[in-house]
Amino acid sequence: MKGDSIRDIYKEIFSSHDHPSLEKHIEKIIELDVFLPYSSTFFCITNTQDLTFEYVSKNIHACLGLDGMEVKAKGMRYFWSRMHPEDLDLWLHALSDLMKFTLNEISVEERSKMTYTWNYRLMNNHGQYVNIVQNTTPLEFDSGNKPIIGLAHYTVLVPEINMQICASAKLLNGNNEYETVYYNNFSQKLLSNGISNRERDVIRLLVLNQSSKAIAKKLNISPNTVDTHRRNILKKLNVSSTGELVGMIKMHTNLI
Repeated sequence: MKGDSIRDIYKEIFSSHDHPSLEKHIEKIIELDVFLPYSSTFFCITNTQDLTFEYVSKNIHACLGLDGMEVKAKGMRYFWSRMHPEDLDLWLHALSDLMKFTLNEISVEERSKMTYTWNYRLMNNHGQYVNIVQNTTPLEFDSGNKPIIGLAHYTVLVPEINMQICASAKLLNGNNEYETVYYNNFSQKLLSNGISNRERDVIRLLVLNQSSKAIAKKLNISPNTVDTHRRNILKKLNVSSTGELVGMIKMHTNLI
């Protein structure tokens, strides 16, 4: 598709949104694609509201052997149909949890500063499943402040790498540095021994070296409640300290 046609499409897409700077930003991204070298990474502009690709970069053919125009025409459902069947449920669970986390824990003002990463296996044009690491940054939101237009980068890795399905969310902080505010490994077993969902949340933030005060703020509970959760977790897992707990989780990642 010619550049002029693409720009016309975007004028129509954003006609109901008074964000000319965003439209210009996207136009520049598309124009840049012509000059980008071939690599193991391609990008798409996604529309999760309509389950369509508004743009697919030329590198998709070099990475997966797929025709970019065909992928764009058939949309996200076609792309997802090529996903490894063993990864599909875990991937859907990961996306659902990321959305819940964003809507429950991230303020409306901060959602434009978020970026999300997850992975899965996808069948290339030769019938081989390769690893995909996808990083998506929201560009536009609907009336309910859910992200609908995103810039997604896909890095393709060889199938010989055994990758578990993980998802993370990062927030661009006041120092213009991304900090991880959410991480979960969906291929690993959840903690047993009667650990509640809230206690799992606390453990995951402890592994990220978050203090009780920081955890309380992120989970919208009091620091005293966090400390109570920490004591209960130590008792249930029969460990003597938070440091021992974090070390155990990092050494035995199948626990979460």
